[in-house]
Amino acid sequence: MAKATKKQALGRGLSALLKDPENDIQSVSDKNADQVIGNVVELDVDSIEVNPFQPRSNFNDEALKELASSIKELGIIQPITVRKLDFNKFQLVSGERRFRASKLVGLKTIPAYIRIANDQESLEMALVENIQRQDLDPIEIALSYQRLIDEIQVTQEKLSDRVGKKRSTITNYLRLLKLHPIIQTGMRDGFVSMGHGRALINIEKRKDQINIYEKIVSDGLSVRETEQLVKAYKEGKTSEKKGTVTKEVPNYISKGIDALKGHLSTKVDISTSPNGKGKIVIPFHSKEEFQRLKKLLTGD
Repeated sequence: MAKATKKQALGRGLSALLKDPENDIQSVSDKNADQVIGNVVELDVDSIEVNPFQPRSNFNDEALKELASSIKELGIIQPITVRKLDFNKFQLVSGERRFRASKLVGLKTIPAYIRIANDQESLEMALVENIQRQDLDPIEIALSYQRLIDEIQVTQEKLSDRVGKKRSTITNYLRLLKLHPIIQTGMRDGFVSMGHGRALINIEKRKDQINIYEKIVSDGLSVRETEQLVKAYKEGKTSEKKGTVTKEVPNYISKGIDALKGHLSTKVDISTSPNGKGKIVIPFHSKEEFQRLKKLLTGD
């Protein structure tokens, strides 16, 4: 563990001050408030509760373990931020990953900045701090923007000033919330990117969004290929059931599919995308049928 700095030693002294009921601080005008507010204070981990306003809901276990290992070796490099609740009780405003990782390695205390804030201010600080992070997924960011708009009552224009983002950027994130929940989950899990999501927003019917989303995942379509597929759909060139192009099947496929079906004596499905790529699906319903098809296709 890294050696304590002078600032950390001061933090331990201020921590003792906070544990004295006669010096309890509830506002910036209270006695000794100027010594605590804005300084790094060493707080008992058990005196801190997580923030119910925390916009982040996904914590990668592996990344958390790596952070815990780093903290075990080097200590907490960047203090967390908390707000004062009751006597010797605090609530996280930012730094939940550091807080969780510290608990994983069994730390009893953690360095923290103390703020005096109400629920709304705490929500805003937590949301804005998290939005500035680089590892939030697009849906987490969109939800954070929406919560700021709804609960703090700000317009997109004012929000852009507060978070330092262009209004058009905020609008693009918010539009993702119009996607089917399954697609939002897929974006959070990394199956599709924000670019895929932005293309799918142009599909009004959620059923069709899902059909095309499933094709993106199964065929590994790029954002560009997805945009072409959505464009074809909008022009009426796609099947609502499959989300695949049906009016532009090349002649060599139309002529060859009957021969393929006849040779295999079974149903054969062929789908194509606007870029010329395609997929042949040959269903089977038993081990024996699979072996028969395998022999026809490989001669073995």
